[in-house]
Amino acid sequence: MKLRGVILFLAGALAALGAGWLGLPRVIYRSETQPVDSSHKIHAEKASMKCEDCHAFRADGTFAGVPTLDKCTSCHAAPMGDTAAEKAFIEKYVTPQREPAWLVTARQPVNAYFPHGAHVNRAKLACDRCHKVQASSSTLPAYQEDRISGYSRGLITMDGCIDCHRKNHTQERSCLDCHK
Repeated sequence: MKLRGVILFLAGALAALGAGWLGLPRVIYRSETQPVDSSHKIHAEKASMKCEDCHAFRADGTFAGVPTLDKCTSCHAAPMGDTAAEKAFIEKYVTPQREPAWLVTARQPVNAYFPHGAHVNRAKLACDRCHKVQASSSTLPAYQEDRISGYSRGLITMDGCIDCHRKNHTQERSCLDCHK
């Protein structure tokens, strides 16, 4: 009788942990698709474009983020393919000169600072070193926002940054290097 109670308790505890492990991310994060689906793979392979052709840095080296419509219209003033997505992009954004309301998938907390310019310009790291998934993807990742903090669920984590710095013997001086 006592063993049966222990087994039932353990089974219940495991079921609760499993439900929490699988269910909690669905409860905490709100998902949304981007206003336009774009293929990094096609832009890189077929058009031989580089990341900086669409994604720019400001004069101070900070990342300007998602491309503006003028970056897109330099190639997409008219449909370049025969897909429905391409035609919809032209009709909805290019013709009326309306900026897509991109959802920033790597919005950082206000107390964090990631200097893209230092990593790309000074350390000469390729974008796909950190953004492997996006570089070879035929679709944009879904935007996921933490319902509690309001920050997006980025594809890069603090642990990933620390691991890279340790592997490359990059000096870690202080938490204040990245945190304000």
